[in-house]
Amino acid sequence: MAIKITGTGSWIPKSIERNEDFHQHDFLNVDGSKIEHPNEVIVEKFKAITGISERRYADVQLTSSDLAFLAAQKAIDDANIDMETLDYIICAHNFGDVKHNTIQSDILPCLASRVKHSLRIKNPKCVAYDILFGCPGWVEGVIQAQAYIKAGMAKRCLVIGSETLSRVVDKHDRDSMIYSDGAGATIVEAVEGNDGILAHETASFTYDEAYYLFFGKSNNKDDQSDTRYIKMHGRKIYEFALTNVAQAMKDCLEKSGVPVGDVKKILIHQANEKMDEAIVKRFYRLHKEKVPDGVMPMSIHKLGNSSVATVPTLFDLIRNNKLENQQINKGDVIIFASVGAGMHINAIVYRY
Repeated sequence: MAIKITGTGSWIPKSIERNEDFHQHDFLNVDGSKIEHPNEVIVEKFKAITGISERRYADVQLTSSDLAFLAAQKAIDDANIDMETLDYIICAHNFGDVKHNTIQSDILPCLASRVKHSLRIKNPKCVAYDILFGCPGWVEGVIQAQAYIKAGMAKRCLVIGSETLSRVVDKHDRDSMIYSDGAGATIVEAVEGNDGILAHETASFTYDEAYYLFFGKSNNKDDQSDTRYIKMHGRKIYEFALTNVAQAMKDCLEKSGVPVGDVKKILIHQANEKMDEAIVKRFYRLHKEKVPDGVMPMSIHKLGNSSVATVPTLFDLIRNNKLENQQINKGDVIIFASVGAGMHINAIVYRY
């Protein structure tokens, strides 16, 4: 028996926010002081580090659960399954449904229940729940789905990653330019064969690292509201990810028994181009190998960082030949890897 991803779908919003759209923003330092460089310089430096030139924002009438539903529909159609046969719907996110121009997160009921309702699934034994695991949420959801299937508790699961980060950013914080919206969904099920998920690895580093990403006040000290926004210690995250994600990928690959030379693609969380490049370089250095050309597809340049949605969206784009000069062939070995708030890291070695 193999546990495979048999269908994928993504919802990429049509609204594009380009770097030049930030030229009029009032960016401030953490202490509230004015940044001495003009916005054009700030934005250009940002692009050089992150690789992001544009990102997508959800239509104002749509929430994260709406994006999740739209991606889920595509994944179900792609897998050509009867949705009533789903045993679990696992929805990864961070902030629930945040309506446009509001400040309150809504997770009652959970997003997975909302998706199941929107899909009009009648089967009460299809269990719907959310997972809060930072950016690695979708990868962890796939790991959980595999566990249910291996334990005989399920045969088929829908795993979704959806987020609208544009609605929880501080417009006075330069880091607000990183975040975007989107959703990716996958059908995970038991099929005949020896492919699919070969190994997985997960870890939570909380002793010193738990609050590298956190909710904090605006950089604008004149804002006396109780509103909180997504904040991060970027340098600490970079240093943490460089060491720990590369090691997790190595440990996962060793569990799988697959030689590093057989790895065709590494689909890593689209957080920061320079950071992702450094992680993959460190991974190959641990194996005393050079990074192969084309092994790390990137979507961050046009889509930004949509948290839990980046990896499943990237996978869906490649499967559907929508990413230039990138393709996955039957039998190819892929590594899925992510890092995010918690601090959590995980990886999956997968034979396509």
